Amino acid sequence: MGLPRLAAGLLAVVTATVALTGCTADGRESACDRAGGIVECSPDQRSAAPKITGELLPGGSYDVADERGQVVVVNFWGSWCAPCRAEADDLENTFQATRDSGVTFLGINVQDSRDKAIAFEQGRVSYPSIFDPGSRLALAMDIPPNTIPATVVLDREGRIATVIRAAVKQDGLQPIVERIAAESPAPAGRR
Repeated sequence: MGLPRLAAGLLAVVTATVALTGCTADGRESACDRAGGIVECSPDQRSAAPKITGELLPGGSYDVADERGQVVVVNFWGSWCAPCRAEADDLENTFQATRDSGVTFLGINVQDSRDKAIAFEQGRVSYPSIFDPGSRLALAMDIPPNTIPATVVLDREGRIATVIRAAVKQDGLQPIVERIAAESPAPAGRR
């Protein structure tokens, strides 16, 4: 391994270690509520999400910044992941139940082939997914690929409000999404 690759690898490990500290980089995360694999941060404890852009599974591009004003539920998944299959209906049902409240969903497919990912989504979910086979976005959001499924809820300002490091069920996810959506109304014309 060359010195530049070794240095880049060490930098990635240090960055991931620092990111593991929680919701924010400035130490406020210790005040976030943590229970059962869920970290929930109040509005004054939240940090901005990293840039979330990429190519959609069927083609075309996506930028979460275009969703500002919406609550965005980001789910990390893979077609090879049994818990991801188990939670797909709950995610879709929560999406359908909350979308009129200014909520949108985004999947991020990691460590997968495009064909398997597209086949997995057919008939399961109606919201878009970014194809991220190298897990670049997952790592930027402190979601190691071996910890999926994971779900991150962004508030209307694009800040990380909740991180769930487990498969979700509608009866657990929907109240969280509704609570974050109720913090401020969706902008006119965005429902």
